Amino acid sequence: MAWSWRYEGANGESVDGPVESFGSQADAESWIGQSWRELATSGVTSVALLEDDRVEYRMSLLPVAE
Repeated sequence: MAWSWRYEGANGESVDGPVESFGSQADAESWIGQSWRELATSGVTSVALLEDDRVEYRMSLLPVAE
């Protein structure tokens, strides 16, 4: 089981980002918690957590509108 992130732009298209692989979901989530601001600044608007090829969940990196 390998965990990784897929990076998506404003239109949902895949965009380039750091190629990282993690041994656990917790490690992947910890990494995104530390890296999301840099990713958002580079144009990534959402990410999908993958376990091998299966999408565990998607998450927006955009600020919540008030």
